[in-house]
Amino acid sequence: MRMTAAVMYEQGLAAPFAQSQPFRIEEVELEGPGDGEVLVEVRAAGLCHSDLSVIEGQRKRPLPIVGGHEGAGIVREVGRGVKGLAVGDHVAMAGVAGCGQCRVCRAGRPGLCQAVSGARAEGLLATGSRRLRLADGGRLNHYSGISVYAQYAVVAPRSLIKIDHAVPLDVAALFGCAVVTGAGAVFNSAQVKPGASVAVIGLGGVGLTAVMAAREAGAARIVGIDVLPSKFDLAKAVGATDCFDARDPEVVPKVLALTDGGVDYAFEISGHLTALEMAQKITVRGGEVVGVGIGKSTSAFTTLQLPWVCEERVLRGSFMGGGVPQDDVPKYVDLYLRGRLPVDRLRSDHIGFDQLNHAFDQLHTGAVVRQILLPHGKL
Repeated sequence: MRMTAAVMYEQGLAAPFAQSQPFRIEEVELEGPGDGEVLVEVRAAGLCHSDLSVIEGQRKRPLPIVGGHEGAGIVREVGRGVKGLAVGDHVAMAGVAGCGQCRVCRAGRPGLCQAVSGARAEGLLATGSRRLRLADGGRLNHYSGISVYAQYAVVAPRSLIKIDHAVPLDVAALFGCAVVTGAGAVFNSAQVKPGASVAVIGLGGVGLTAVMAAREAGAARIVGIDVLPSKFDLAKAVGATDCFDARDPEVVPKVLALTDGGVDYAFEISGHLTALEMAQKITVRGGEVVGVGIGKSTSAFTTLQLPWVCEERVLRGSFMGGGVPQDDVPKYVDLYLRGRLPVDRLRSDHIGFDQLNHAFDQLHTGAVVRQILLPHGKL
């Protein structure tokens, strides 16, 4: 079929993106699903900082490529051998899709699957197939195995999570990345305990979800830190007990004083090394720093060996929530439907394809939390 999609031909174009146009909106070809694949009509797709980092060239992708890795839609066709999904199902779409057979997949960590990671790096689906083509028949790559900045997507079923029809599709899209990553970091990776103290550095969609999850986990004090104080009202509304400006030269001693020597868990969401350094400084002896944000692929950081060992500090990575989306997302949806995880508050506004590049300018400045692309112009 022929459809409208957002295609990136070049990374590293300069902002403002409304002028440099990293995404070109054009007609492309999409083949139907093969064996073990599913065709989804994409109804909503979120704009994430991970997408922004790809635009900026911090992480290389095979080009040209159809962007987007957080979305929701309706199943329109099911390939042979697919079980558990049917035409008409509402689904969230996530970039995590393990092979289901390797050592890490069997251990319940599909995000670490090397086989699927290799396929994604080559612009392929998790099945090893490529279903996208340019209008002239030229090669076109998939992004994170889903490519949701398009009207339709062919994906592997392990990238799909069935969603209750009671969840609006523009909210359901958030579960594919922002929610599964932020909540999973709290519930799966850190396993935050009731009464603990938590800091979240970076109050975008993922960070605010981590704040919500920390409240649900029973954290007694939840400190939000960001360079934009304009985010503090929303952070406090969804669970933060205190907020600090990351640019304040006294932010570290202030947090240490507030938390009697530091927080038990510090979640670094922004992907900046300066923020990671701050996370280590504000964590109590025996505490844990959880790295969630990803910066440049060449970025590296160091830590002093003596305090790491003698103060029993933990440095932990958390990729896409450190769990199994098919198991985790239904739990998070249930919390949302019961009003305990108000992720609908993350939505900033709806946009069309014609606003996509400008929307990334707004994300770049921090003016928005989560804008939602509607590939068909409406939900």
